[in-house]
Amino acid sequence: MENRSLVPQSGLKLPIAQIRSVFRPHDVERKLAKLPARDHESLRATYERMLERGPERFQVKPSGVPEMASLYDQLPNFAEALDDVRRHVALAQDIGDGLEVTPMLLLGPPGIGKTHFARQLAELLGTGMNLVPMSSMTAGWLLSGASSQWKGAKPGKVFEALVDGQYANPVIVVDEIDKASADAQYDPLGSLYSLLEHDTATTFMDEFAEVAIDASQVIWIMTANDDRCIPEPIMNRMNVFEIDAPTPEQARAIARNLYLAIRGEHGWGLHFDEEAGDDVLDMLAELAPREMRRALMTGFGNARLARRGSIQPDDLPKAAGAKAKIGFLQ
Repeated sequence: MENRSLVPQSGLKLPIAQIRSVFRPHDVERKLAKLPARDHESLRATYERMLERGPERFQVKPSGVPEMASLYDQLPNFAEALDDVRRHVALAQDIGDGLEVTPMLLLGPPGIGKTHFARQLAELLGTGMNLVPMSSMTAGWLLSGASSQWKGAKPGKVFEALVDGQYANPVIVVDEIDKASADAQYDPLGSLYSLLEHDTATTFMDEFAEVAIDASQVIWIMTANDDRCIPEPIMNRMNVFEIDAPTPEQARAIARNLYLAIRGEHGWGLHFDEEAGDDVLDMLAELAPREMRRALMTGFGNARLARRGSIQPDDLPKAAGAKAKIGFLQ
């Protein structure tokens, strides 16, 4: 296996553990040769794209156990899940193997930062993130693709992440897995039975392309509000972490870190105080983490309009229920 290095991301040096093939070109060539001279234009284009891109993808991991203190600060209620990631990174740090993370389920109420955790993890590992929102999808072929015999069929999200992406070990987030709705013909979660098992994932078959894909290195993160709708065999394939809403102290710390991050990410941040006021942090701590960023952006904007360098409580949006009315005067 060939070792290479990547441009550092987020201050980390991310060496390539190895170059890994995610499919066999011979399989693709054989499928392409068997296609009729006419029809199947989409399938033909898919095979040609696979051969043009080639099968090799980067399989990356952090060099050593990365410094994760900032993540613990940003996501204090995710400590157990972060601990699990650190353990997996520690196992892979001194060997040529790629990073392998047991599929994880983040279980907890909406708005507490589950998807944000997944994005931060993908950034930490440097492999990119692919989001699959199950709440808005009903088709069983979302993950595994639809047969090319169907009109408008296309590959699934797993195929796209591996064949069209750069990495053999991308982070794939199945968001709100408990919202997946099945009908008599399709089970949206059916492909996970094989995808979440390392041995069977090495020869995952997308139903559109019908070419074996090595999905064994995918880093899976599921999010859910309620585990009662998730089949037990799928639950048994994952490490389950029950994520509580942050405590008032944790929420205040999240708000402070978010203020600092937003201020530091924008040039206009120089116009504002280095720290948010206690009264502002107290108000933000009453919001779900998902809502804090929107509230802060509103606060920054209102303060700037008032030509102030500090956000005041009145700059933050009103609590839910005090909605402004927009319409025509009668």
